[in-house]
Amino acid sequence: MLFVTQTALELGFQYALVAMALFLSYRVLDIADLTTDGCFILGCAVSVSLTAAGHPFLAIPAAMAAGACAGFVTAFLQTKLGVPSILAGIVTNTGLYTVNLMAMGWKANQSLLRQDTIFTLFRDTGIGGSWNAILLSAGITVLAGVLLVAFLGTRLGLSIRATGDNRDMVRASSINPTFTITIGLCIANALTGLSGAVVGQAQKTADINAGTGVVVIGLACLIIGETIVGRGSMFRGAIAVIVGSILYRFIYAIVLYTKVVPIDCLKLVTAIVVGLAIAAPTLKSWAAFQARKRKALAARKGEK
Repeated sequence: MLFVTQTALELGFQYALVAMALFLSYRVLDIADLTTDGCFILGCAVSVSLTAAGHPFLAIPAAMAAGACAGFVTAFLQTKLGVPSILAGIVTNTGLYTVNLMAMGWKANQSLLRQDTIFTLFRDTGIGGSWNAILLSAGITVLAGVLLVAFLGTRLGLSIRATGDNRDMVRASSINPTFTITIGLCIANALTGLSGAVVGQAQKTADINAGTGVVVIGLACLIIGETIVGRGSMFRGAIAVIVGSILYRFIYAIVLYTKVVPIDCLKLVTAIVVGLAIAAPTLKSWAAFQARKRKALAARKGEK
């Protein structure tokens, strides 16, 4: 059970960066960015390839830069060419398949056997003992969250938040929404690239299909976290994505550990968990409405 807990925490912190990216694009900017799947693999591919070349630390900022470039392409399609946000993400995501193959040397997968990664180097320091991978993953995620919250409190960050609330008002205030959308999507995809980079080095492998469904899982983590923690300030949003990601991974790990359902049905379980997570606000509102309805009916009967 300890191993299950450690695995859930480690993966929860690593994939929380994807949920954090979706928080910025979906919640703050109000843009449905579907670049996430391909961008996650891009970060993973760049990170693993550079680590295999002997540069595990350089691999992290390189993966973030690659993710930011993917975000720039999506933003360019939206703001300059007038492509709807969903289609822009799909177009970029499709093109990234070839880019990801190129980043891995035209191979469908690449491994890091007997290669040093940031995780093995951190383990060799002796810090954290058997919890070293969780400690490093948590440190990276918390640092990214703190920096994101601090950035959204700056003048440019406030402009990005205002763009998501009302683009016409922002344009009337002499703020260029094209610039703020571009910066926002570049940062969001840089976070996705960072998540891919960390996961790639942690698992010592990169696969061309590793990012399939990441955007749905990230969105589920975001909504689970917001359902538990609530919505409000940027700080609460950052906390929510981390809590949601860890809880989602715990649910997944418990299903695997207890073998309540066969392993062959895990995709179905994932779909059910994600569907319920996304539908949670609606189900919560429906339950509250039904409770008020029953209360009103009981009061009416009492009057009679």
